Amino acid sequence: METPAKKLPAKPKTAPKKKPAVRKKAPLKKKGKQQQETWFPWKTLLAGALLVLLSPFYYGYIVKTFTASWQWIKDIGRNPNYRVYKSFDIGIPRKYSIHGIDVSYAQGKIDWHQVKAMQEDSVHISFAFIKATEGLLTVDPYFKRNWREAPKVGIICGAYHFFRPEKNGMWQARFFLQNVDLEKGDLPMVVDIEQLDGIPPAQMRKELQRFLDFLEKKTKAKPIIYSGLSFYQDYLMGYFDAYPYWIAHYYKEKLKINPATNWWFWQHSDKARVNGINHLVDFNAFKGDELAFEQLLVP
Repeated sequence: METPAKKLPAKPKTAPKKKPAVRKKAPLKKKGKQQQETWFPWKTLLAGALLVLLSPFYYGYIVKTFTASWQWIKDIGRNPNYRVYKSFDIGIPRKYSIHGIDVSYAQGKIDWHQVKAMQEDSVHISFAFIKATEGLLTVDPYFKRNWREAPKVGIICGAYHFFRPEKNGMWQARFFLQNVDLEKGDLPMVVDIEQLDGIPPAQMRKELQRFLDFLEKKTKAKPIIYSGLSFYQDYLMGYFDAYPYWIAHYYKEKLKINPATNWWFWQHSDKARVNGINHLVDFNAFKGDELAFEQLLVP
């Protein structure tokens, strides 16, 4: 007979093994709009800074600022109304913005391009009075050249006549006009009266009035009277008050003259050095602004 097979003991049940949790990776940030928005301003600022640093205008500004600051330091304790300009080698009153020179044969051949280009601290030559004639017979040998070349570079010009009181005033005016081609935009014609030449003051004034009347009639503009401060005060003041004056009074911070005087130009130095001129030259200032200057010109 067969014996029954033995039953093996049942294996104990075990809990199913849990799979280890898989850690999800954080999503990668895309290199997109947000990153560009953060980086773009820095690139712009850096590029702008480089452009500024490499610009000649930037360095020009730095130099100008430094120069102005250094000049301010140098000027401490000095007269604030009168500054010595090294390039022109003279002191120049500060409250004037329009400057000019007057020339004759004494300055020789002038390079007007250099004259026009010269500048220091905004001071430059805007106008020039040029000697044309003297008495009844003398024409300045450099007048025609100066009268032709100075306007080419943009300098506004006026012609002057050296007056001889012992000569007929009207004939001197005729002679002056024969040698000067006056145009619209020129400065009015000038009479330079500095001495009596041995005649009485009353006779001088009579001939001078003839001269002025003839010029005004022909040019439709009042002539300018040039004289030294002392000669003006001694012989002209009170007699020709309707005419504009150009007064010589040197090396002063201020023109010490009656405020009621109708003066417009001040010749404040006779020792200026100007590029393009090989000799010392007179330096002048105009009293008014650009509008007043334009209104004075020949219409």
